[in-house]
Amino acid sequence: MQRWDAGKPLPGFYPFTYGYNYLYPFVVGNVIYLQNMDVSQKHCLACGKVLKGRADKKFCDDYCRNNYNNRQNSDQSNYVRNINNTLRRNRRILEEQIPPGEEMKKMPREKLVSEGFNFKYHTHQYTNQKGQVYFFNYDYGYLLLEGDWLLIVKRRSEL
Repeated sequence: MQRWDAGKPLPGFYPFTYGYNYLYPFVVGNVIYLQNMDVSQKHCLACGKVLKGRADKKFCDDYCRNNYNNRQNSDQSNYVRNINNTLRRNRRILEEQIPPGEEMKKMPREKLVSEGFNFKYHTHQYTNQKGQVYFFNYDYGYLLLEGDWLLIVKRRSEL
């Protein structure tokens, strides 16, 4: 194998190709190595320390990666967490209203309000053939009746 001469370009390596300005060849024995000449250092996105290792590394350790991702998602996750808590509370309140062994119960709206039920949030709606709209929180729902009365129902499991 021939040694590479420092005055000649590498075979198949042309100065106008992509990456030529960023790579610097050097020779150890008969082996040609390419060293990255990019002098800008990368820093950890969380703490700002200089990164060592892989070229695509973004964080210095798992703690920084978790910390960064938790900060990125904190605003949105608080909003989603609050809504999920409200949905679970609504489901629990509906579940407590139906006696064991039964699938429905009629009750006044004020009783749910006094327990802390929030009518603004529900997971889905169901419209029956009569056109009545049931509002569900997961598998428990309610139908608005006349005179501020509600019919609480439990959906039959289809699993």
